[in-house]
Amino acid sequence: MDPIDQKIVAALQKRGRMTNVELARLADLAPSSMLERVRRLEERGVIKGYHASIDPKAIGYEVRAVVMINLDLHRAEAIDDFEDRIRAIPEVTGCFHLTGRYDYLVHVVARDIEHLGELIKHTLGKVGGVEKQETFITLSTIKEDSGYSVESLLEEE
Repeated sequence: MDPIDQKIVAALQKRGRMTNVELARLADLAPSSMLERVRRLEERGVIKGYHASIDPKAIGYEVRAVVMINLDLHRAEAIDDFEDRIRAIPEVTGCFHLTGRYDYLVHVVARDIEHLGELIKHTLGKVGGVEKQETFITLSTIKEDSGYSVESLLEEE
């Protein structure tokens, strides 16, 4: 990525609804050139998509939790099956395969504590291959995913 692409990515992470004309002005390019650059970034997979940032409480999810999971088998088939089943659970907002004490860190949302209990017992608890799970309820959110530090890449150049 060149410095112009880095500016585009940084700007779109901050404000995904920025128009092509605004982006072009920011990078001092013609709108047609900007459109082509954004299209190339999308084709290369640098820009994976566009979405709105939603407040979970505003849509009825009052509880967030992190579930640490260990699998009983560490074979490719068991791992693939587990990951496919986790992807299918709508309350899972993120899942990370780890090194160390736990195999997976799973972020979940729930309407309330009762919903979280059902999710832990009857949804995650029924995913095959889970040997152990430990749940941590989130008390507050200090920082949420706001994208990647493209600005620090710009500073290095």
